[in-house]
Amino acid sequence: MSKIDIDTIRHSCSHLMAQAITRLFGDSNLQLGIGPTTEDGFYYDVLIEHKFTDDDLKNIENKMKEIIKENLPITRMVLGKKDAIAFCEKTKQFLKVELINDLPENVEISFYSQGEFTDLCRGPHVEKTGQIPPFFKLLHTAGAYFRGDESRPMLQRIYATCFNSKDKLNEHLTFLEEAKKRDHRKLGKELGLFIFDPVAPASPFFMPKGAFIYNQLIQYVRNLYEIYNYKEVITPQILDSQLWHTSGHYDHYKENMYFTNIDKREFAVKPMNCPCHMLMFKHHQYSYRDLPLRFADFGRLHRYERSGAISGLTRVRSFCQDDSHIFLPLSEIQNEIKSLLEMFFTCYGQFGFKNIKVYLSTRPEKKAGDDKTWDIAEESLAQALKSAGFEYTVNAGDGAFYGPKIDILVGDALNRHHQLGTIQLDFQLPDRFDLKFTNQNGEMEKPVVIHRALLGSLERFMAVYIEHVAGAFPFWIAPEQVVIIPVKNDLHLSYCSQVYNDLRKAGIRVVLDDRNETLGLKTRNTQTQKIPFMLVVGDKELQNNSVSARKYGEKESKSYTIPEITQIFSDLNGELNPKKFEKK
Repeated sequence: MSKIDIDTIRHSCSHLMAQAITRLFGDSNLQLGIGPTTEDGFYYDVLIEHKFTDDDLKNIENKMKEIIKENLPITRMVLGKKDAIAFCEKTKQFLKVELINDLPENVEISFYSQGEFTDLCRGPHVEKTGQIPPFFKLLHTAGAYFRGDESRPMLQRIYATCFNSKDKLNEHLTFLEEAKKRDHRKLGKELGLFIFDPVAPASPFFMPKGAFIYNQLIQYVRNLYEIYNYKEVITPQILDSQLWHTSGHYDHYKENMYFTNIDKREFAVKPMNCPCHMLMFKHHQYSYRDLPLRFADFGRLHRYERSGAISGLTRVRSFCQDDSHIFLPLSEIQNEIKSLLEMFFTCYGQFGFKNIKVYLSTRPEKKAGDDKTWDIAEESLAQALKSAGFEYTVNAGDGAFYGPKIDILVGDALNRHHQLGTIQLDFQLPDRFDLKFTNQNGEMEKPVVIHRALLGSLERFMAVYIEHVAGAFPFWIAPEQVVIIPVKNDLHLSYCSQVYNDLRKAGIRVVLDDRNETLGLKTRNTQTQKIPFMLVVGDKELQNNSVSARKYGEKESKSYTIPEITQIFSDLNGELNPKKFEKK
């Protein structure tokens, strides 16, 4: 069984699920959409009036296992386009007809049959249903428009996971349970970090605790800017559409932008900062002595994301990037890339990301500029990566429309990789905006622009980071760092208040829990809120001018004097200041 390719097993299991659905719910109104494999399983889109429930998913699973026991032969049938359409019309599978209509005229179209069930599919499949291992699990349902078209009726998508052994299935289900516990949407609500409201779809409202973390992220990046010589700027939110024609975004990105008319002129809410920074460079005459010039911008951006794509903080319509544009001569690219990679690894190490992958993304099919310019740009990035000594993988066709890029993916605590940083080399915008600087020979020269994001979208980074640390933020970034709990308010509250004031004077974010509740309830609340340190004061601590400190996630408490614990906390707060990455 293990010799059968896992993708083949998942393809066959997808058909198995579709057959089980038709047996349980089959009627003239049921339509099957598509059922592709995924990284760890498959899904199938179904158009049906019945709303699938958790009990339905269990029944479908049981029916799938019955069909496996029937050991039905699986046969392949190939038809021409005309006959394939006629077959699907006869079986009233009109979504399949639409799919076939978009295929070339002379293509051969394959169907796979098992028992009474036949489905359109490119294959391959196992030979009999009995060869499908029963190591699958139907997970949940979600809405999905057919072919992503929001004007079409909503289908129900059933997600499933599938493996070729019970151990691998159980391992993945355990992973999913852990991921569910870490879901930033769940933790964001429990920890009081952010909310969403229909008045602003896909646009988060950050509560005080969430806003504090957000601002700490910005401050950490600003501290890096001090080390790497960036100049922060502020740019407008709404700009004349002509700017976006000049930059090329109007042609390449219009469907993701918001527009408005003011004084009989069309304006756009900015989806990125690039054109603003081009204008700022153009408004001043720079020389080679001023370069590299690094403009950094925390401006708010707005992009229209389809409703089916938005998800928590990971895909929103209003967000902020730690965005920068670096203007420099072509000869300085390798040195700048080396410095950028050092900056990236310094940053990601601070947040506990250790498994980091580097990708070189090359020209996409829809691109601006000629191939010769792209050849120079891609070779420049490749040479810069080699010179800096970083291993990388080529990601063909995934560059920006204006230039190739280096993408940085970080692995989180569950070994899921997320793209955070990006370094994009751009020869197009300097040309479109006719940017010039005076070189060493006194001649006018066109600069190269590097688009650089470090954390990327702060909203998306927060989502990734919340899940990475499971909501238990390190001391330096935690909105509430310490909770002081008196064992008995009437005996110990006065001393606790003194400790509270001393810690606040030392710059520690401390909370005094003086509620008339039990010690157990206060302790549980501190653990639930994942506050880094809990200080408990009872008779012993009062007598010794000390506190009993317990770190979040640890069972043992330790006794410290007030000067000792204050120094520990002050040292932990110092982690807001970056420690430079040293490549080994």
